[in-house]
Amino acid sequence: MKSSISFIIGFLLIINSTIAGAEIEGYEVVSRNNKENITLYGKKMNGLYRGFKIDFKGSIYTRPFWNSETSPTYAPKIFYKDINKDQKEELIMTLTTGHGTGVLLEDVHVFHTIDNGLTEVIVDNPLAIIYKNVKTKLSNAEAEICIRDKEYKVDITPFEIRPENLFNDIGFGSIIDYEVINNKLMVRVSGQISPAVSSIGDIIIIYEYRNKMYQAKTIDFIKNINENPFYGPVKD
Repeated sequence: MKSSISFIIGFLLIINSTIAGAEIEGYEVVSRNNKENITLYGKKMNGLYRGFKIDFKGSIYTRPFWNSETSPTYAPKIFYKDINKDQKEELIMTLTTGHGTGVLLEDVHVFHTIDNGLTEVIVDNPLAIIYKNVKTKLSNAEAEICIRDKEYKVDITPFEIRPENLFNDIGFGSIIDYEVINNKLMVRVSGQISPAVSSIGDIIIIYEYRNKMYQAKTIDFIKNINENPFYGPVKD
């Protein structure tokens, strides 16, 4: 009798795993990591993917309030890396919520893997980090960015911006771009000084896990594209 019960339980577990790994009716595969057996599904509604489901190694997790663009160019990205040095991989997903000329908006979601299950962890908003830690000043000739004890200055005269088209101060938020580079969660937030100039450089925030959430470890401003990790040379 015991062997029969064990067989039935094992059979049901196999069925459950098979169903979870199969396509989900009414949903499209939005992104997939075949190596790690992770698939993200979404429903296409009103030009966006909504009502997401995550198939994480055979278990289904629902995220009904996520949304993402449907263009394959801006498909969600799946990372499975150890970003907090706990010797366990974390699941990181980025979703593009908007794009256009000089605009790229992404959300990020980080999950810790506990007993082969998922627990979502808060990631501090990059704009909140900037507003708390960065001071800026803008004149007709120069943009100034102060981050804690570091000061950066950008000569804006080569842009030849008419004074009436110049913002009152440096603006942030038109580009919010997340990546996992060398096992570090990073975000790139561009600084803008007028509608015609999409960026004078990027604030790069590297996150660390601290006090049960992901917070800024370092904040830097990079104006030279050749020194910017988001443009090379190495993405992991």
